[in-house]
Amino acid sequence: MGRPKAGTGKKNGGGANLGFEEKLWAAADKMRGHMDAAEYKHVALGLIFLKYISDAFQERYDALQDEPHADPEDRDEYLAENVFWVPKVARWQALQDAAKQADIGKRVDNAMEAIEKENGSLKGVLPKDYARPTLDQTRLGELIDLIGTIELVYREDADLFDGKRDHRSKDLLGQVYMYFLGKFAAAEGKLGGEFFTPESVVKLLVEMIEPYKGRVFDPCCGSGGMFVQSEKFVEAHGGKKTDLSIYGQESNPTTWKLCKMNLAIRGIEANLGPHHADSLHNDQHKDLKADFILANPPFNVSDWGGDRLREDARWQYGTPPVGNANFAWVQNFLAHLGPKGVAGFVLANGSMSSNQSGEGEIRRRIVEADLVDCLIALPGQLFYTTPIPACLWFLTRNKANGRFRDRRGETLFIDARKLGSLVDRTHRELSDDEIARIARAYHAWRGEPDAGPYADVPGFCKAATQEEIAAHGFVLTPGRYVGAEDVEDDGEPFEEKMGRLVATLREQQAEAARLDAAITTNLERLGYGA
Repeated sequence: MGRPKAGTGKKNGGGANLGFEEKLWAAADKMRGHMDAAEYKHVALGLIFLKYISDAFQERYDALQDEPHADPEDRDEYLAENVFWVPKVARWQALQDAAKQADIGKRVDNAMEAIEKENGSLKGVLPKDYARPTLDQTRLGELIDLIGTIELVYREDADLFDGKRDHRSKDLLGQVYMYFLGKFAAAEGKLGGEFFTPESVVKLLVEMIEPYKGRVFDPCCGSGGMFVQSEKFVEAHGGKKTDLSIYGQESNPTTWKLCKMNLAIRGIEANLGPHHADSLHNDQHKDLKADFILANPPFNVSDWGGDRLREDARWQYGTPPVGNANFAWVQNFLAHLGPKGVAGFVLANGSMSSNQSGEGEIRRRIVEADLVDCLIALPGQLFYTTPIPACLWFLTRNKANGRFRDRRGETLFIDARKLGSLVDRTHRELSDDEIARIARAYHAWRGEPDAGPYADVPGFCKAATQEEIAAHGFVLTPGRYVGAEDVEDDGEPFEEKMGRLVATLREQQAEAARLDAAITTNLERLGYGA
């Protein structure tokens, strides 16, 4: 369902300036041959995870060898430091030494099984079908050799893939994992959106709601990008990972496993429920009241089983239609939002204006309850699932909660449809500067002291009252509120400017006629006349 982030190789949507990740991807992608990206994804990401597990273990192993009276083969020495215990059969060097053996797939499967057996939190998570006949064992060995060229945990004698040293490369592994996720999402096209939200969208959501401390929840968490970006945000602002408590849920079993691996690589502890499950039909966090909700639910799902949830207690603002799950998700978010919480999530544009099957009535009630804090219209081509534009909703339980100014009766509208730039033929990204501009407008409007004063900007942002929203029939499309962009006044009176432009046009028409006549004369001289 939900989805994460990944870089693109350009310093744009919040990603680092990537170099070796691109080289690694290019080399790894050559090895997949005729295998679909969806299938190859698990081959490559499983090996990257295995490399991380082994390297983190080896780092601790080397440290224990230098400690008097410490036993590097004592399992408890690793668990005490939150390091996964890796049995000898699963250590990377053993696998790399056997990379060219015909049974390398079976060896990898045995390694995965051994790691799961020794680490309960990974039980049932790791891929274990590397020995299947359809997987080219020679290419698998080559991929192991390739991944083995990156030292994912720093050691004194270790060089990186591009020849540069790295002094804190645990996060480097996270970069590689997330970069590959993004590349696989792009390769899979529409299906890639099932586990992936583009990085610039995730970063914008996180920058808007600023999850400094508290409970973060994503009930359709995909491979965990919202969580990764939230942790990055906290650390970038001087906080600690432990300042956040992470809760998530994901219905797709394969994606749920990707998320578990992604968060383990990052060292992020999270409660993702005991197994995959549909949040709308099997809520594994029923009693959770979150401080921050971040989500990208699937757009416009028509077969969500709404006929079996007609009397659900979450539908406080109206029963969502059986044919579209959008407002089921909205009310699910509200049901989990704490008394001072804020939710930021992606929805299809139709959610802002649809009046079909009672959706307009649900939207009206949510507006009248003063829960809608901000709406952002996004540019098209941001998502892998669809080229059509989407929007961001921001809901808050209490606009007068003391953290910011009293915003009761107001909603901010931001039209960002003209922002972003193409990073390939079909996909667009928001730049860091554009993300900062949007977030700064929201923070200024809600009265954050460091954001500066707020002012409406025609064509970009507008603070509207509930009365204005009601006058628009409770349609929340930002374009209705922000108006047209101001055109710079050059001081020249209209009549004078129009006369000057007409005179210029006449001169250009006369010059065109002269050139046309000259071309005709030259053609006649060459014997090509009429």
